[in-house]
Amino acid sequence: MSLLPTSASLAFRRIVTPLCTVGFLLSSVGTADAYDTLSVDITGPFAEPLTPILQNALLLNDLDEEARADGAQVLATARADYARAVEVMFAAGFYGATVSITLDGAEAARIAPLSAPRSVETVTVTVDLGRRFRMGQVSIAPLAPGDSLPETLDRGEPAQADLVRDAILGRITAWREASHAKARIADQRITARHGGDRLDVAVRIDPGPALRFGSVPVQSESAVRAPRIRQIAGIPQGAPYHPDDVEKAAARLRSAGAFRSVTLTEAETPNPDGTLDVAIEVVDRAPRRIGAGAEVSTQEAVALSGFWLHRNILGGGERLRAEASAAQLGGTTVAADYALSLRFEKPAVYGPDTAFFAEASVNYEDEEDFLDQNVELSFGASRTFSDTLNGSLGVAIRRADIVERFRGRDANGNFPSRQFTLIGLPTTLTWDLRDDAQNATGGTYLALGAEPFVLTQDTEQGGLITVDARAYRSLGDSAVLAGRVQLGSLLGVDADTAPPDFLFYSGGGGTVRGQPYESLDADYGTERLGGRSFAALSAEARIALRGALGAVVFADAGFVGSETTIGDSGDWHAGAGVGIRYNTPIGPLRFDVAAPVSGDTGDGVQLYIGIGQAF
Repeated sequence: MSLLPTSASLAFRRIVTPLCTVGFLLSSVGTADAYDTLSVDITGPFAEPLTPILQNALLLNDLDEEARADGAQVLATARADYARAVEVMFAAGFYGATVSITLDGAEAARIAPLSAPRSVETVTVTVDLGRRFRMGQVSIAPLAPGDSLPETLDRGEPAQADLVRDAILGRITAWREASHAKARIADQRITARHGGDRLDVAVRIDPGPALRFGSVPVQSESAVRAPRIRQIAGIPQGAPYHPDDVEKAAARLRSAGAFRSVTLTEAETPNPDGTLDVAIEVVDRAPRRIGAGAEVSTQEAVALSGFWLHRNILGGGERLRAEASAAQLGGTTVAADYALSLRFEKPAVYGPDTAFFAEASVNYEDEEDFLDQNVELSFGASRTFSDTLNGSLGVAIRRADIVERFRGRDANGNFPSRQFTLIGLPTTLTWDLRDDAQNATGGTYLALGAEPFVLTQDTEQGGLITVDARAYRSLGDSAVLAGRVQLGSLLGVDADTAPPDFLFYSGGGGTVRGQPYESLDADYGTERLGGRSFAALSAEARIALRGALGAVVFADAGFVGSETTIGDSGDWHAGAGVGIRYNTPIGPLRFDVAAPVSGDTGDGVQLYIGIGQAF
């Protein structure tokens, strides 16, 4: 038996594995009946767990109504399903199983293709498992340094074909990870001993020579310069070969954003000097992209955003993104806010996994307590530590003009104002294990932020710390449970001298749905302002209804306090509601209705409409 490609092979005894050679199939004429159900009957041990596995593997289950009414097509599919059924039995360790597929009582393997029935009303798959085979003598050699055979190949263990195959391929992988890129199976003899119900495995491996990375030619036309493509890929020329380095190179090129497809191909033959060339082929994305978004809610009114992106603006895979947003448009209790930003990114600047960024932004935030007009410049580096972990470190310089409405008007009827310059070191770390960033059904997400800063006018020093943790758990195909915890703390400065956007509020779509936008603040005795400590808790049950339609039940709670830690210095409020989701290619459309359930910050019903899950 050959589980892997090789020149050796072995014939099995007592196994029905019909070979299907189909020439011309004659389609039936006129209206024909289609079979409604497929009957699967397995006799022997493990019949119960194997039945659904076999049903899912059969192509006969996937035929549409028109194909089921075509007897010739049903026959051809049944013949192909013999091999699929045998594969399922092999994977479970049953090498003496007998498979029968009948069409209206006639064995499909015995029906000539040119004598296909006009229609088929009953399809029955019957499997007699026989005895389960166990592992016998196993020899896979030579093994890579430090490698060993898995316990699944121990004598007496179930002889499952897929586990045997995976174990053999794993030994090849071990040699490749030891720099033997051309390791291969030189010979294999896998024998099912029906007399003793055991499977013997004898595999000889040719590891080939240890190799180093050679040249990295770029074999496709691209607007990105070839030296930059190699720099972004980061294949370490001259270093010992490792397959992970090839996979990481492909991932770096894909994440750069300039390429629609990426292919890395190892040379078939090593070079005489013991190096192996790895060729790169890429297909460029369209250089420019635009996008827009919108959200509507009762209190926050309308929020609009748009962006323009230029990929590869300087020919080295750089990205330039301009983004504009306007929030709280048309609101009756809140004024509009505006923001404009321009961000430049260049990948592979301080090594293949570290990128440089520079950003400029202008912000106008008009709130009940203050009016904040500021300009900010920042630059720094972001690093990808793994597929799921990345971080950034930067320097930010902000100049702000603040109108302090919370202090009240002076004798001339004017609000006092102040100006400050802030120098900060924004730092982020993100660990993303979600299965889908846009519509997660499983996994976790953790984002940590810290920004130590100094206010140059009076040399006040402080720090801002934020935490955003999320978890998702799927309950089969019917529902997803989602939870979120947000935490924040402002250290070192008083609330009335801190940058206004460093203070915390609760209420609205991003914190507590059902409560008015930023309705919960902190009490400082003579005045109320945003808090120096913050917590928000959210829980959702996302329920699949029918097709692309789904429903959501959720509850949120938020805390804002005047001290830097969560305690007795603040208040809580909460909200709850229900929503509808409609899945689209760009993300689920969201419609939520929520109301307060505790706290005195609001009443009535709030509506939220947008694209994407709430978190």
